[in-house]
Amino acid sequence: MNRAYLSIGSNIEPERHVRAAITALHERFGELTVSPVYQTTAVGFDGDDFYNLVVGLDTDIAADQLAAACREIETEQGRQRTDRRYNARTLDIDLLTLGYMIRDDVPILPREEILKYAFVLKPLVDIAPDERHPLDGRRYADIWASFEDDYGVVPTGIDLSVESGG
Repeated sequence: MNRAYLSIGSNIEPERHVRAAITALHERFGELTVSPVYQTTAVGFDGDDFYNLVVGLDTDIAADQLAAACREIETEQGRQRTDRRYNARTLDIDLLTLGYMIRDDVPILPREEILKYAFVLKPLVDIAPDERHPLDGRRYADIWASFEDDYGVVPTGIDLSVESGG
C-alpha cells in the first residue's frame, strides 16, 4: 500500500462538487484524510474563487489507474475539458504524490504545483506536515515555512469530516 495525496479544486458550485468528490473518493478508496477547505482567488484567469483541499488515501493501484479514477470522478461531476489550461471548472482532482514515486511521464510525480502554489501546499501541510517531498527532500511543513506569504489562502470553515468517513 502506498499513501497518495490528491488535490481537489472547484470554482463552479464548489461546495457541492467538493463534497461529491470526497464522497466518490471514499466510495472507491475507503478511509480518507481530509484537509481543511480553503478559498482562493483564481490563478491564471479571471473567475470565481476556488475551493481547494487535499486528501490522503492508501491504495495499492498504479499511478495511471489512480489518475484515471480521478478523471472519471471529474467527468461524473460535469467537468468539461478544454485546450485552455486555466479556466473555471466543476471539479479538478490531481494526483500530487504516490508514496515516494518519481515519474517523468504522465502522471508526473510529484506534481510541481506542490512547490508552486499555496493552495496546494497549505492543505497538504495540514494533513502531512512531516512527510517529505520526494524530490526536494524537505518536510512539507518546512517548505511552507519558506513561502513568502500565504497568497490569500483563506480557510472556509466547511466541515467535510462526515462525508470522508474519517
